[in-house]
Amino acid sequence: MLPKPKKIKKIYLDHAATTPVDERVFSAMKPYFMKEFGNPSALYNLGRTAQTAVTEARKKIAGLLHALPENIIFTGSGSESDNLAILGVVKAHQHKGKHIVSLGIEHHAVLRPLEDLAKNGFAVTYVPVGKDGLVDVEAVVKAIRPETILVTIMYANNEMGAIQPIAEIGREILKYRKAHNTIYPFWHSDACQASEYLDLDVEKLHVDLMTLNGSKMYGPKGVGMLYLRRGVSIKPLILGGGQEKSRRAGTENVPAIVGLAKALELAQKDKAKESARLRELTAYFWKKIQEKIPDVRLNGPAIGESRLPNNLNVTFMNIEGEAMLLYLDEYGIMCSTGSACTSESLEPSHVLRAMGMPFEMAHGSLRFTFGHSNTRADIDYILKYLPAVVAQLREMSPMQSQKH
Repeated sequence: MLPKPKKIKKIYLDHAATTPVDERVFSAMKPYFMKEFGNPSALYNLGRTAQTAVTEARKKIAGLLHALPENIIFTGSGSESDNLAILGVVKAHQHKGKHIVSLGIEHHAVLRPLEDLAKNGFAVTYVPVGKDGLVDVEAVVKAIRPETILVTIMYANNEMGAIQPIAEIGREILKYRKAHNTIYPFWHSDACQASEYLDLDVEKLHVDLMTLNGSKMYGPKGVGMLYLRRGVSIKPLILGGGQEKSRRAGTENVPAIVGLAKALELAQKDKAKESARLRELTAYFWKKIQEKIPDVRLNGPAIGESRLPNNLNVTFMNIEGEAMLLYLDEYGIMCSTGSACTSESLEPSHVLRAMGMPFEMAHGSLRFTFGHSNTRADIDYILKYLPAVVAQLREMSPMQSQKH
């Protein structure tokens, strides 16, 4: 085992999994935990105060997305929003067709509902992506059939950072509808990873449905939202009261909704400056890795406009990513082997496999995702130990990954 430093520095590089709550967000949320705790459905003053907070949050988010307040549905997570988008559309429109178009690199919150639908009479076409993780717009359009009711493609990938051309896809879907005199297919995008760095104007993106959540943008966990364009009908997944215009039952999580709105406001305000800063950090880290460690590969697009500015996904040849993650944790360095939702699985990333990467290479990947608190000093600290960790693991088991 490599010697530990006298002082371990805690460095968090897993912001694609979750982010800490911004102090300004927490400050906005605090009154609604204990003081203004009313149920928004109540008619007395305490309830009306809570309802006003939800209404104002809805207006703020709608303004940031270039939408209308009634277009915003609050949910309990990004996963719930994805499920509501996919299953809600299917339940409302399956009489018109049973075909869906998507990508094999989607988050499991999209893939699992699609897999379930495929077991129940639906056809799903997964358009292949290139080795860089990007999809060809023309290939998406060619996959659309007369019975296609939904296209769902993520805005930015959580594992290797590829930014898909969703505005171009949206324009082509609009052309398809016009040419075929139809309202189908509807167009959904999971934009959870995009909120900190990319333009979320739904008019420019041409989306009919779009998913966001709080925990990826320095907001609270346990809250999400679905943008639903006017005129697009969906069936609810959760039945009960008439909240969210009967599209999602359950007493509104007022503090979390307020926090979501504040977090999105801050993210969109600071996205240009923070994107530039993080892209520089990511490029610096990748440059140093290549200088100090042999046999490494960047997964996903080149660092630049087609990649999230905070994402660095690297394969270290002849090493299991899980082993390296645990070694780095001993030095206070926190990163990921892939999606946080599959961190308990020892299977290699489905995203990297869908990009055509061999099993052995996918098994040796680590994802580093930077955030507000990270600096070049953090990278310099990591580089004191990362090369030695890699060297030791390769020496211990140079062909370890091939045993699988």
